[in-house]
Amino acid sequence: MGAIYKREMRSYFITPIGYVFLALFLSVNGVLFSVNTLRQGTNSSVGGYFGQMIFALVLLVPILTMKVFTEEKKMRTEQLLLAAPVPLIKIVLAKYLAAYTMFLIALGGAMLNLLILYFYGNPPPMILLGSMISLALVGAAAIAIGVFFSSLTENQFIAAISTMATLLVFVALSLFNSLIHAQFLRAIFNWFSLMTRFNSFAFGIFDLPALIYYISVAAVFLFLSVRVYEKKRWL
Repeated sequence: MGAIYKREMRSYFITPIGYVFLALFLSVNGVLFSVNTLRQGTNSSVGGYFGQMIFALVLLVPILTMKVFTEEKKMRTEQLLLAAPVPLIKIVLAKYLAAYTMFLIALGGAMLNLLILYFYGNPPPMILLGSMISLALVGAAAIAIGVFFSSLTENQFIAAISTMATLLVFVALSLFNSLIHAQFLRAIFNWFSLMTRFNSFAFGIFDLPALIYYISVAAVFLFLSVRVYEKKRWL
């Protein structure tokens, strides 16, 4: 598992993917941070900044995950991976953790903005901490979704578009609540929405059910990825 993780991490830095993702993530983050906080001169838009970053992940995460398994198919190394004396769960986890490490590196760079915010406006630290934790959890779930779609196809574009569409549904579900009058449908949409779960952390409240939800989403899609390759191993 460690060898696969190291290989995946190395691949992000010997190909343009890792650099493109980091550059886009930090650029989008910088623009949203500037527009929502520095230019407005108040702390009231800190939540807006983090909320918009979650929407930005819909576009950014597919760039990071589209090659996870599609590259194996393209390079004709998939069969070697399947024949390796390593449990499939470890292969999937190694690839997932490498992608998530890249995400955390980008998120760490974005945290430098928080130092500026401390000097500029002194916002409540629990709100900043909770929002950053929530963003990390959303990223964990989103990357697992991207890994799953990458396991389904050998086309990186299809993997990216499928991931993007699925993430958009998960993020935007709560936005349709104002258009729905049926209470049970609103409850279902709220339960599945990534944005609804983010709100508690954004107010500096540690929400255990939200934590379990994000971990569960990641676990389900990683399990599905393993199942995809279990079927291929026996074909």
